[in-house]
Amino acid sequence: MPENPDSMLMIAKTVSGLEPILKAELEAIGALNAEVMNRSVSFEGDKACMYRANYLCRSALRILLPVHVFEINMQEDLYREIKEFLWEDHLDADSTLAVDAVISYTVFTNSQFVAQKTKDAIVDRFREKTGKRPSVDLDNPTLRINVHLFKNTCTVSLDSSGQSLHKRGYRKQAGIAPINEVLAAGLIQLTGWDRKKPLLDPMCGSGTFLIEAAMLASEIPSGYFRSEYGFIKWKDFDQALWETVKSQAQGLIKHPEDIRIVGFDKSVMILKKAVENVGFAGLDRVIYLKRAAFEDSIPPSAEGIIIMNPPYDERIQLEDSVAFYKMIGNILKRKYSGYKAWVISSDLEAIKFIGLKPSKKFKVFNGPLECRFLGFDLYEGKKTSTFAD
Repeated sequence: MPENPDSMLMIAKTVSGLEPILKAELEAIGALNAEVMNRSVSFEGDKACMYRANYLCRSALRILLPVHVFEINMQEDLYREIKEFLWEDHLDADSTLAVDAVISYTVFTNSQFVAQKTKDAIVDRFREKTGKRPSVDLDNPTLRINVHLFKNTCTVSLDSSGQSLHKRGYRKQAGIAPINEVLAAGLIQLTGWDRKKPLLDPMCGSGTFLIEAAMLASEIPSGYFRSEYGFIKWKDFDQALWETVKSQAQGLIKHPEDIRIVGFDKSVMILKKAVENVGFAGLDRVIYLKRAAFEDSIPPSAEGIIIMNPPYDERIQLEDSVAFYKMIGNILKRKYSGYKAWVISSDLEAIKFIGLKPSKKFKVFNGPLECRFLGFDLYEGKKTSTFAD
């Protein structure tokens, strides 16, 4: 446990494959003893650090505060331990709650049952002590509780984020298969983009990559457009501290005039959604949008970074995914020498037909879909080849 009495142990959840990115982000905001775990990073920090993690960490999905850890040998242990915890320190009888549960290799086989038993124990404690009970609100509770059961260890945490942090608040319109904002932000950082070279998304959809890149380059906090966080409803919420955290972060916002972020899409309707999202985010001076199919596109500069999320077979049916990926490779080789191209796809076979050997590759997950994120160095006259996964 943390030695500093003001410091707390916390868990930041993320997308599988982005743990090192999140660790670096946490360390940059002052978190201590950050350690990579599976789809998460543990760290230590004070209340201000928790606020900053929610407001600034682009690759974080949730920031959890563990408050009770105990061993479970039989199912009855869960109810007993939860009921004995001092929930009145965090809830009132007229408050609302929601419980999320994740289980692995335990005496329980159903996560919903674990969530239900946790809720029952909390409610029964209040009913016995006060004659009243908190009610359930799954959408906007006073307190969201996370129960994580791994083997015999149960960790009960308070969810300081509320809604998932990928819900930035700027996306008013979504495309057919929008990429998660947290994943998009993490992938951009995986490219090593220096925030100076032009960045192009030639299949931009509703504009998530573009907006996340512009926010990164401008140092706009990832939570800038959000107004709701779980911790705002907590009993120990410090309004003055929260305003200070936001003010300090917003004071670092830049307005780069030399950055060039470009998006193409062949669909008028989809591009219209991107225009609306970019406009709402106030980034229309940074992001340039144009209707163009990738095969007909003209490079906006002599060099730069390309990042794209081509349609997936699982969500958007392609008549011939092999031909589609061959087209991507041919256009990259023919038109975009001097660029570095990054492609994410869950079609692990078809992506090989891009016909270029990746200089870097990462395994990440887009929701339940296992994906590859591949980086290709595009040089004039470069030999091409497929690659072994």
